[in-house]
Parts: sequence; C-alpha cells; structure tokens
Amino acid sequence: MASRDGDGDARQTFQEAMEMLELPPTGGGSTSSGSVRRFMATRAAWLPGADLGDINIPSIRAGEKRPGYNAAYGGHVYAQGALAMCRVQADAEKKKKKKKGTKPLGLHTIHGYFTLPGYLDRPFVYTVTPLTSGRSFSTSSVTAHQPLTPSNNPGRDHFPLSDASLPLGPPAFTAMASFKSSAPHTRGGTVSSSEPPVQSRFATIFSSRPPEAWPPSPPVDIDLLTAVVGKEIVGTFPAVEMRKVDMTAFNSGLPLHEQRELILYRLLAPLPAGGEWDDPNAHVCVHAFTVDRNGLLMMGNSLGIGVNPGRSASLSYSFVVHTNAEEAVMNEKEWWVQECMFPRTGQGRGMVVCKLWSPAGVHVATEFQDGLCEAHEERGERGGPRL
Repeated sequence: MASRDGDGDARQTFQEAMEMLELPPTGGGSTSSGSVRRFMATRAAWLPGADLGDINIPSIRAGEKRPGYNAAYGGHVYAQGALAMCRVQADAEKKKKKKKGTKPLGLHTIHGYFTLPGYLDRPFVYTVTPLTSGRSFSTSSVTAHQPLTPSNNPGRDHFPLSDASLPLGPPAFTAMASFKSSAPHTRGGTVSSSEPPVQSRFATIFSSRPPEAWPPSPPVDIDLLTAVVGKEIVGTFPAVEMRKVDMTAFNSGLPLHEQRELILYRLLAPLPAGGEWDDPNAHVCVHAFTVDRNGLLMMGNSLGIGVNPGRSASLSYSFVVHTNAEEAVMNEKEWWVQECMFPRTGQGRGMVVCKLWSPAGVHVATEFQDGLCEAHEERGERGGPRL
C-alpha cells in the first residue's frame, strides 16, 4: 500500500508524468492550417487504485483476493492530448510574423470523448491535426491510439521509440481544442462579473484548519473502499497535492444539486522555467489533468451508491477557461480550489460540474463531465438501482 503522510514520496511531477516525444512524419499528412503531427507518451499512465495493493471492490465483495484495477486514469490521456495540441499550436505561431509583444494564443476549451479504457503496459500515440488557423482564434483536434500489444520494454514503462512501430488499435480518445488571444477587461469590453469566490462563501469551513490539515483526496474515493483502507493514504497521484475538505455538515439534508465537494490542490513542483513548459497553456493542462479525478465517484457517494458501486467511467469531458490563460499559472506554494457539484443524474449517468478558483478568488475555469455512475448489479439482474 502507498505511503501515508510523513513517509516516502513516489509521486511524479506533471512534467515527468507527461513525458512524450515527437514521432517522425509519416508523409502526406497535412491540412490547409498545417501539417499533421504525431507524438508518443514515454511514461505509463497513473492507475487509480494502484496505491491500495490487493484491496479492491471485487475482493471486498468476495472476501478473497480478486483482480481489480486495470484501466488508466482518464485525465492522463486528456491532458497529454491537450499538451500535444499546444505544442503544435506554439510551433505554428513561431512560424508566423506576429507584432512585437503579441502574446501567444491561450488554451481556451478542450472537448474530449473517451471511447476505450487505456492500458498501462503500452504508450498512447497522439495524432494532432490543425483545423483552423486565425490571428485571434484557432482550433485543433487530437486522436489517441494504443498499440494492440504491450510495450517492447519488459518493464512496461519508459516506452521506447520502437513502440511507435507496433500496430495500433482503434481510437481510445478523441478531442478538439480551441486557442484564443488574450483580451482586456475594459475599454468597452465585457464587464468582468462572477459570483462571490468560493473562499468567501465557505470562509467558516476553510478557516477551521489550514489546508495541509485536511485529509488527502482518497486514491479511489468510493465509500466501500475508504471504509476499509481509511482516508489518510496520500498515494502516488502525480502532479499535484490534493486535500479534501470535509463537507459532511454542510451537505447534510441538502438535495444533491445543492451539495458541494471542495478539493484543495497545488503543484508538487514548479514547471521548469524556459522551454516548452514555461507556457501558461501547460498550466491549463495541469488543471485539466487534476480536475478529472474522483468527480463521478464523489457523486456516487452522495447518491448513496458508494457502498454498492457499479460502473463509473467518463464518457465526455469539456474544460472551459474563462480568463486569459495567464491567470491559470500555478506555483507550488499556493492552494487552488475545486468546487464540485452534481446538477443532474439519470439513466445510469451523471453530470459533474467543477469550478476552479485561483488563490486570489478568481473563477478561472470550469469542468463539465458526463459519465457512467451506476450501482452494482449481479449478473442477470435487471431493473436494479440506477441513477
């Protein structure tokens, strides 16, 4: 089982988890907006539940050791696919003659769709296609595949370039992103307006203890699991430190759509200065990577099916940046806040909306996620409890 507070730390930084290399061109791939380019991940994606050893839902139900976790964390392919699009966009802008002092376009939206679970023993291979290229607004798409067979590296990590030559399976993930120029808030533009910051609306709760005193976000936030393994496991989730605020008293008696879950998070280590990581868009990708974690599971707990969980998986995930990308820049000392809510459930699915608030109380971005969230049904059961 993974370390608890005060023990060793095996967590990867964001830049370590997102390592990838560009593949040689295959020839003939281009659009009116630029050349099609390919990238390959060189590190295995994080596995939810890897920190729990042999303890998993099937094992708890059976009372004996059973196979459990095997699907990669969806936020990995989502953020890495977005990073690949950002790299292509940045290179395209370098080739253009832009006015001196003009800022690069900032990552504005990502709309992604998960079609297959990801394997841990082989890399993701990304194909980025520029769609439109404008002075103030551009779009790109990315498709992620994985080889049909495991990596050529028996260690199943640090994937070698030769893995890119393995036959690829069908798409596991597809996404489209938009990039927008920075804009001022004045001079006749849209007036900046927002609800009161989450830090002020929940000031009493936040002031009850320092951020580090809240328990870590569970590796797999399912009530059936946390009842067995507890709520103090830090785990190996990459990129950020995450702390879960206890909202039990606030949520008591409220309908689901009025309940809230609050997560505090900050970088494990700063993104390197200079080079491709020294880019606000890379910070946007950190937020997109982080906010995918546990949302559907927390919704299941709030619905009461966390003690009897069934399938839970993201189907679509949209990420919208409301500010200029520069306002998404993080450091390892300041805490950001995820304000998660669950406005709609039904037909075996649920909607997660999560607002991201900066340490200064600015609503910087929002996640909109639709996914499966079901109670467990025995084989052959029909009409069991669903959302």
